[in-house]
Formats: sequence, C-alpha cells, structure tokens
Amino acid sequence: MNLPIPFVRIAAIAAMCLPTFLQPVAAQEGSLIQPGFASAFLTGRIAVASDDFARMAQSYDAALEADPGNETFRELAMQGWVLSGEFERAAALAAEAAAQGEMTQIAAVILQADEFKRDAYASVIAGLQEGRLSGPLTDAMGVAWAELGKGSMSDAIAAFEAAISERVELAPFALYHQALAHAFVGDMERAADILAGESDTTVNLSRRGVLTHMTILSQLGRFDEALELGETIFGGTPDDDAALLMDALREEQPVPFTTVTSARDGMAEVYFSLAGALIGEPGDWLPIIYGQLTLALRPDHGDAILLTGQLLERVEQYDLADQIYGMMPQDNPQYLGAQLGRANALYQSGQVEDAVESLVSLSELRPDSVLVFSSLGDMLRREERYEEAAEAYTSAIDLIDEIEARHWVLLYTRAISYERMGEWELAEPEFRRTLEFVPDEPQVLNYLGYSLIEKRTNLDEALDMIERAVEGEPDSGYITDSLGWAYYRLGRYEEAVPVMERAVELLPRDPILNDHLGDVYWAVGRTREARFQWRRALSFAPHPDLDVDLVRRKLEIGKEPALEEFDAEP
Repeated sequence: MNLPIPFVRIAAIAAMCLPTFLQPVAAQEGSLIQPGFASAFLTGRIAVASDDFARMAQSYDAALEADPGNETFRELAMQGWVLSGEFERAAALAAEAAAQGEMTQIAAVILQADEFKRDAYASVIAGLQEGRLSGPLTDAMGVAWAELGKGSMSDAIAAFEAAISERVELAPFALYHQALAHAFVGDMERAADILAGESDTTVNLSRRGVLTHMTILSQLGRFDEALELGETIFGGTPDDDAALLMDALREEQPVPFTTVTSARDGMAEVYFSLAGALIGEPGDWLPIIYGQLTLALRPDHGDAILLTGQLLERVEQYDLADQIYGMMPQDNPQYLGAQLGRANALYQSGQVEDAVESLVSLSELRPDSVLVFSSLGDMLRREERYEEAAEAYTSAIDLIDEIEARHWVLLYTRAISYERMGEWELAEPEFRRTLEFVPDEPQVLNYLGYSLIEKRTNLDEALDMIERAVEGEPDSGYITDSLGWAYYRLGRYEEAVPVMERAVELLPRDPILNDHLGDVYWAVGRTREARFQWRRALSFAPHPDLDVDLVRRKLEIGKEPALEEFDAEP
C-alpha cells in the first residue's frame, strides 16, 4: 500500500522536475527529446512561477503525453486543472495516479470530492479504509457526511463525535458540521444548542455560520434572538444576503434552511471551511484548490464564488476570476457582490472600458445601490475621469437618507474629484464637511492641509492639519512629504530637510518625493545632493504629477533659472 506523500509547495515540485524529465528521455536508445516536449515543459515552469493555472494544466498535460509515467507531470497537470476550475480532467488524472499507486494528498482529496459529486458514499469510506488519506479534517468529516449520505444518521453522529473527542484541533469544525447535519435531518433544536456553544468547545462561526445560525433560530420561531445576533454581528449596514434574512426575521417569517440540502452539500461546506481557514500568503494555492472543490460539488455556493474569485484576483488570474464570478445565479442575494468582482477583474486585467461599462450597466440594474455608484466613482477617479467620478459619488450620496461618520470616505473621494477638476470652491467645503465626521483622519487632514499650502491660504491652519496627520500616521511617506513640503513652502528650509529625508526613507522610489528632496537641498545650498535627488526622480519617472522636462532643466541650469524658463511659480 502506498501512503500519501505530504502536499508541498508547487514551486518546489516544479524545481525538481528537470532531473525527473531528462534522465528517462536520455535513456531512450539515444533518441532526441520529442518535438514540443521541451516547449511544454518550459512553458509549464513559467506558468507555475506566474500562477497561470490554465497554461500550467495544458503544458504539463502535454508533457505527460510524452512521458506518461512521470508522476510529477501528472501532479502538476492535475493541480493546474483543479485550480483553473476544470474538475473533470483533474479527477481523471487523480484516478490515473491511484491506478498507478502514486497517490498524493491532493489527488486523494480530488478523488474524495469526485465520489461525493457522484454520490458514491460507500467509495468514500472504502477509500479511507484502504489508506487513501486526504487530510485530518477532510478524512474525518468525509466519513461523517458519507455515512449520512448512505442514510445512517447514527453512524454519522458517531463519526462527528469521534472527531470531536480524538482531535482537539478539529473539534470546533466538527461541532459546526455536526450542527449542520442535525439541521439537515430536521433537528433544529439540537443544531441551535450546538451553535449556541452548549459544549466546552466553542464553535467559531464564520460569517456564513452566523447566517446559518440565524436561519436555524428562525425555524424554531426564535426571531428576536436571531435578529439580535444579526444586529450584533452585522450592525446597521448588512450586506444584501444578511439584510434579506434580517427583514424576514422582523416579519417573523421562518427562513428555509438551505446551507446543506444533501451529504454532497455537507462536504462542500467542509472544503469551503478549509478555503477560508487556510488563507495566508498570496503564493499559497491550497485555499483556491478547496474553493474550486467547493464549487465542483455546489456550483451555486455564493460565498465560495466570492471567495474563490477574490483569491484568483489576488494571484492576478483575472480571466479565471471573471469566470468564477459569472457562476453566481442572478437570484442570489450575493449577485451584486459577484458583479462588482467581475468589474474589478476586468479593470485589473486592463479592460478598463469594459469594466466601466459593466458598472454603468449595473447602476442601471441597481439604481438604489450606494455600493455600485461608489465603486463606479472609485474606478473613474483612478482613471482620472474626475467629473464623471464626482457625478457617480453624488449619485451614491444622494441615496443616503442621513450622512453619518461611516460615510466619510464617500465625501472625501468626492472632494478629491472636485479638487482634481479644479473646482476648489466645491472641494474645500466638502473636505471640511468630512472633517466634521472624522476630525482626526490623517488622510483628510493631509489632503486639505497640503492643498491649502499649495494655494497659499490659511497657512497656520494648514500646517497644523499636516502636523496632526503625521502624528496619526508617522510611517506614511506621503504624509511626511506633505509636512516637509509645507515647511519648504513656508520658507522654513532647514526644518524641511530632516522631514523630507524621512519621507524619502519611507518611500525611496517615489519620483515626486525625490524631486521634493532635491528642491529642499537646493534651497539650503546643498546643490550636489539636490542634483543627485533630481536624477533619482527622473530614474523613477514617469509619474502623472512629475514635470520631467522641468526636472531636466533644473539639473542643467539650476532651479531658479529653470522655473523662470518654464514660467513656473518659484
């Protein structure tokens, strides 16, 4: 019997591929590498390094055709397919690995998911009995949900209890899934008791778990208790799915329990729990794998769609993220979140106009959504389309009955848009209005203070604002730069030097900050150092706010003559 090898980082596996591939090829009676084989292998390695899962799958599948016995190629192709959402091909490769006696942990969990997908519950249990191990949680919960799938609630409960008593670290997960199993068979009372924490082990509920708990309480007619839980967790601004649930509770309407409607759904929840629990560094693929396994079992799992899409965006796989977001059913309360995700994926992939158009269309579909209009404003502002951005922010603000402190970002971003449009008479009151809600917010203090300094107005107030901003965020290079530049603008050059040096230390590759430090050095007579900083600024260009030609002339003829030549303000 072959025991599973531990899952390791794919980059490490890829680095080990070369010796595995070269030796058998060289031993083939002096034959040369088959045409296309080297290309497939090399593109596969590049795909691994860049998290290009679709290309990784295709490349190593092609390499596997030339070297069918290569376990590493099969593993990489299999993981590429599951990461890119092509579950059927991944399952076929996992079955090949099993037939060859080359079982890995990921192959084991893919086979387990495939058996749940086919309702082959006896095979799940048999696989575990034969030593096909996929991981402590998936093995333990796999037995429990498979027993339930076979129709034996008593055996399922026994499996849950075994996991709770034998593995302390699994107990919170196992208790939650035991509660789901009770709710699935209609024992809402027992499910509610478990979720309320009747045992010594605390059930750590995720956001989805809280909504499930509220649903179960509604089934028991405990509407006030469920509503209190929702208000405690979600406050006054719940997302659409939570808001719909809370509206039903206020109407004292029992909400159907749909978190688990089959043993297959139960196992999907196990994978989803792992996807959320294992999120760590961007290069870690395990959360994506478990998110894709969740969707393989339950394609309409709204939370898994949003999480997996976000994880794919995180590794810059925007086309795959767009496909995942597109799985969200239109009647799902989380549809809006998926559409916003799709728009962001389009934007990040460089399809700016398509992204903007998608948000415009979404605003027509959801004209009552503050979130849609604010997201549209943010995207337009990033594209420096400030007038359109201001209009979008205004649409969002007009939808709010009463502006509160939690809305300050909307006011602030609209103020920025006004300032960038050159409409200072609109921008300044908006900045000051924002400060009424968040008087100590460093970003707002910095932006308004810097703007006032540049306009040579209310200088004492402006300096006070920037100094307070630096106190609030002392490690912000941009805010520290504002303070140094304020001293410079006020003619306090010696005071400006250490502050501006600190700003460049915090953000050494920012061209504006290096240009500013050059100007400060020039003002105190440190001309050689000034020219060095201006050269650094040019090396980090371009930047929308850096006048490259002016910096070049400062280098050539000095600052004052350059400013005079460019008719710029001294």
